[in-house]
Amino acid sequence: MAMWRKTGDRRKGSIETLIGKGTTVRGDLDFQGGLHVDGTVVGNLTAHGDGGTLLSISELGRVEGSIHAPQVVVNGQVRGDIHAAERLVLGAKARVEGDVHYHSIELELGAQVNGHLVPATQAQPAAAAA
Repeated sequence: MAMWRKTGDRRKGSIETLIGKGTTVRGDLDFQGGLHVDGTVVGNLTAHGDGGTLLSISELGRVEGSIHAPQVVVNGQVRGDIHAAERLVLGAKARVEGDVHYHSIELELGAQVNGHLVPATQAQPAAAAA
């Protein structure tokens, strides 16, 4: 999958927004399409749009807040809950402090989660009871 595409080419999984190394964003961030984090986000990340929406956090990236996106790939640090409606990939260097809600999950050897792993089948009845 190529990360950079020409403007107007909205293929599934393309990265359209980059938070670069050395950059800190404070506050909640709503996004569409693909978002790649090499820097730090102190706030919640919420994806809007279809299943092609992707959030990726590199080994250098750090998020302090909750994440809501269809597809999430983490190789960096997350301090907050992750809600991946479709697919979650935790790379070998992923460090998560919070609960992880997912439909489909892939964990690489070395990934760490300090929280609960909650499959979608368990999350739905709890949401219905609330």
